Amino acid sequence: MMSRQFPFVMVVLIGVFVLTACQGGAAAFPTSTPTTAALEHIRLPMGYIPNVQYAPFYVAVEKGYFRQAGIEVEFDYSVEIDGVALVGANNLQFALASGEQVLLARAQGLPVVYVMAWWQNYPVAVAAKTSSNIRAPADLAGKRIGLPGTFGASYIGLRALLNVAGLKESDVILDSIGFNQVEALATDQEQAVVVYANNEPIQLKARGYEIDVIRVADYVQLASNGLISNEKTIAENPDLGRRLVQATLRGVADVIANPDETYEICKKFVEGLDQADERVQYEILNSSIEFWKTKYPGYTDPVAWENMQQVLLEMGLLTQPLDLNKAYTNMFVSK
Repeated sequence: MMSRQFPFVMVVLIGVFVLTACQGGAAAFPTSTPTTAALEHIRLPMGYIPNVQYAPFYVAVEKGYFRQAGIEVEFDYSVEIDGVALVGANNLQFALASGEQVLLARAQGLPVVYVMAWWQNYPVAVAAKTSSNIRAPADLAGKRIGLPGTFGASYIGLRALLNVAGLKESDVILDSIGFNQVEALATDQEQAVVVYANNEPIQLKARGYEIDVIRVADYVQLASNGLISNEKTIAENPDLGRRLVQATLRGVADVIANPDETYEICKKFVEGLDQADERVQYEILNSSIEFWKTKYPGYTDPVAWENMQQVLLEMGLLTQPLDLNKAYTNMFVSK
């Protein structure tokens, strides 16, 4: 766990959205020749429970892409803050994390580096019943909004939308409701809720509600979820980073190319998926895929980092600008 000398960062970073292949067809990735040498073991903190949104990693395991790259990946589903702290301390080499986590961790002296963009667009959104007439950021003024809490990606995404509309946090009523957005909106406890665009809106529509969604990504580009490492690993073992990134991107490409096959593979990794509401879970997978598509797989856009830093500065979560060139790298991907 993170040391208690970082209590504020711990509160800010808890929670994650779980959060890349050519739109015109599957990208060509270099393949590695299977090796008889011992595989390098990587423990990879995922940040959430097993879920269809981790499909690229499941496909990369099932199809042997990690093994072909000389890697054995162990999925660790503990809370994501552990992964950021452990990678920053060089106790682990890689983890999944979001852009704001990287910047906030670096502000506390942790040398974490974002090495591969997985989610190309920030998936946080605000959902409201169509009857509420909440369709744009400006419509949030004076509204009661439920969100997991004033921390993490959901809070930062909401603040970004308020900034777009020229609104302050004091212009809305925020309720910390945990991860109960679906019930809170369905029962009219809240006028709007902060959600992930690829998840809760699908569940609400499946229940028969007419929903409008305000996506952060439609208004501002922010650094989203991806793979992180640390400065020591990148400097001393860059080949390991390259192999992990390229094997993962092969998984992403396959997921985009064949969602049906992907869903069947996910059943081997997500307990109970074969007994879940397949229509809803399959739609969540397909909605997630839309956030992964890009012309340049794995590439992270500098503009997204500049925007993310500006939001964090305006929120007071960063007290001064960071050297963004040290916060991320595109050295393991092609453009």
